[in-house]
Amino acid sequence: MAMTAPAPAVDRVVVDRYTDIVGPSNEMLGPVRDGGRIEYLTVPGCWGPMITPSIRSGHEVTLPVRVEGAAAGDAVALHIETLEQTSRATTSGTHTGWDGHYLSDPFVAGICPTCRDAGRHFLYPDTYLEGTGDGAVKCVVCHGEVNPFHMIEAYTMVFDDPKGIGVTVSKERAEEIARSAREWNALTEHSTQHPISALARADLVGVMTRCRISAENLGSIPAIDLPSSHNCGDFGAFLVGAEHEFAVTEEQLELRTDVHMDVDSVRQGSVVIVPSKVEGAGIYAGDVHAMIGDGEIAVHTTDIAARLVVRVEVVKGLELDGPILLPPAEDLPFLSRPFTAEEVARGRALAEANRTSLEGPVLPIQVLGSGPFINAAVDNAVARAAKLLGMSQDEVKNRGTIAGAAEIGRLPGFVQLNLMVPRERLERLGILHLVEAQYGAPAGW
Repeated sequence: MAMTAPAPAVDRVVVDRYTDIVGPSNEMLGPVRDGGRIEYLTVPGCWGPMITPSIRSGHEVTLPVRVEGAAAGDAVALHIETLEQTSRATTSGTHTGWDGHYLSDPFVAGICPTCRDAGRHFLYPDTYLEGTGDGAVKCVVCHGEVNPFHMIEAYTMVFDDPKGIGVTVSKERAEEIARSAREWNALTEHSTQHPISALARADLVGVMTRCRISAENLGSIPAIDLPSSHNCGDFGAFLVGAEHEFAVTEEQLELRTDVHMDVDSVRQGSVVIVPSKVEGAGIYAGDVHAMIGDGEIAVHTTDIAARLVVRVEVVKGLELDGPILLPPAEDLPFLSRPFTAEEVARGRALAEANRTSLEGPVLPIQVLGSGPFINAAVDNAVARAAKLLGMSQDEVKNRGTIAGAAEIGRLPGFVQLNLMVPRERLERLGILHLVEAQYGAPAGW
């Protein structure tokens, strides 16, 4: 039988179809050419999928797109050119698992306890909404309550037309929004999640905040099938030894790509360099937030639908374990901002007065790391940076302390390790042009 020729690469791929599991089993769209663009129509990432137990990850992300020329062992730079919010309202808050409604992990393996007790199929039940509140999620077979989660303190937030300000609303207004929640949350035709605003929660009322939209699950598929929420080292740790079908070993978890980041600087104007661990890389997107404070201490924030456009660029031969982030310059911590020409002149004079030579031009990057808790995430980022830059881990720690920073992306364990890196090492990695395009050539050296 004749083999089907691969589809030709195109300049632009539009994605409005979704998945819960990411990895080699995914259908991949495209391919998009190296230098082309992918336009994603994302849907809310967390709370809606979390109350939809047929979604096996607590996340609904887009199908991945194959990138022409990206082989396993390469990297792909994602230039975030457009990130626009489409949701007019959302609902979020703190959570706990609903005992008896899941196996091992409520994000991954929701069950119907009534169907289980009756000897029927009970895993990933199909559901419908009836009423509001936690008990509104019902099994289509037995009509029992099957929500894997309790919302502890939750709120409904509306946004102004420029999507620059959000305000949490009263119970009366939340009930009105709940009646047409799918439209308020901007769910698209192919999204299978329940709209979270249908639960009409309003425990926190009248709080105003600013919007700064960021994409928290953006990058390449792992080399093993994983729930999309667990393609990271902190949530992924819950898969190790789990009793459901997505259980992994610690060694298998190393096949993740760590692109479920919850880092607020993954926003319009940033560049994310992600590993290609399968042929074609498989670039997907989701879990966009209207705003997120460092640490995401509530575990959840404002999940929104969005239009996201990224330009892809293959970096041949750059083998990464996890992402490198080049945020907008204004997001860099004080110690890792590019030096001005005047600062370089002062530094050179001070060095010469002390019979020392400066090491040469330096530029900032962020190496991202994750683990089951914050110290483990820092250790992971340090180890990745040492391997990437050809430094000892102690050198990385020293540089990150006196000329960098470790920022908390998400609790329990995702960090951004900021480093000032010698220009020649960035050139050796093949990413100097990306760093200089983001921050400018080093001044005054």
